[in-house]
Amino acid sequence: MTTRQKNILILSITGVVVILLLLLVIFSGHISFNDENTTGNTAGNLNNGGYFCETEDRVYFANAYDNYALYSMNPDETDLKKLNDNSVSSINAGGNYLYYAMSSNSNGSGLGFVRKTSGIYRSKLNGSGVVCLDRCHIVTMQLCGNYLYYEKYDNTDAVSLDKIKINKKEQQTLAAERINPNCYVNGQIYYQGTEEDHYLHVLNTATDTTDVLWQGDIWNPVYQNGYIYYMDVADNYRLCRYSMSDDIVEVLTNDRIDMFNVYGDYIYYQVSSKDAPALKRMLTDGSSQELVREGVYQNINITSQYVYFNAFNEETPVYKTSTYGPVNVTTFDAGMQAALDNMK
Repeated sequence: MTTRQKNILILSITGVVVILLLLLVIFSGHISFNDENTTGNTAGNLNNGGYFCETEDRVYFANAYDNYALYSMNPDETDLKKLNDNSVSSINAGGNYLYYAMSSNSNGSGLGFVRKTSGIYRSKLNGSGVVCLDRCHIVTMQLCGNYLYYEKYDNTDAVSLDKIKINKKEQQTLAAERINPNCYVNGQIYYQGTEEDHYLHVLNTATDTTDVLWQGDIWNPVYQNGYIYYMDVADNYRLCRYSMSDDIVEVLTNDRIDMFNVYGDYIYYQVSSKDAPALKRMLTDGSSQELVREGVYQNINITSQYVYFNAFNEETPVYKTSTYGPVNVTTFDAGMQAALDNMK
């Protein structure tokens, strides 16, 4: 082989290597997009911190027994796996990815924990390939198709609604006010007004324009099967539902409530009372009200098999009961054991 031929061969090999490296860079950063109606988590779960999120055959959750580190498991609480060491909340899942808020108070050591970690992150479903989408402090967020809509705040307590595409592009501030994006249905975000009214507003995610849908006095709307479930601000935060088709309000309970979650045929809600606070449940029409557990509880998150919650201002123990079956409150022992196993 002549010198000229050797040079040509070397240049050819070098060119192929460069092309392969470029292709690797391109495809390693490629993001598979979702259907526009993809929703990252239920509005009820996100209104309660977004600590549990179920998609297909897996539940992704912030394990309170391990500083709210990201775990996954089967809905029946088998096959628990730790995915991430950092404290997470507002967990969303869609397509091949998880999205979550990460706080900077995570336990850890080494140089990797010196930098600020608060922000919105994306990872693969197995927890690998973590990418920061926006370094910020957030109140809550929802995956709406291929965009994350999130309520964020800065050090001066200024709050805004922002959105960013899941490939970390097109980040923008939509409104310099509090807008809860959790209730996303078929391209629409339903939310309560906070500046001049508590009406039911709607944000069209195709145009990012807003409108007043109903002049109620609502808080934390949750849509299900043609109804908006909400806390009635004007009447002692009782739980009601509004029929969008019939324009009718039904009072589900006259108890003052602190929070609620709707899943399938059931509503779980925390009764606010000096004398008899309790977590209760009822059917979505307000019937069959029953006691779940006496006391003050928070973070009511629901999966297809279990309802998870904890006592006010007490991160553990995490309690659970069957979502649809008879009430039988126990503790989330699988989460505690998984945390202990990972600390060995």
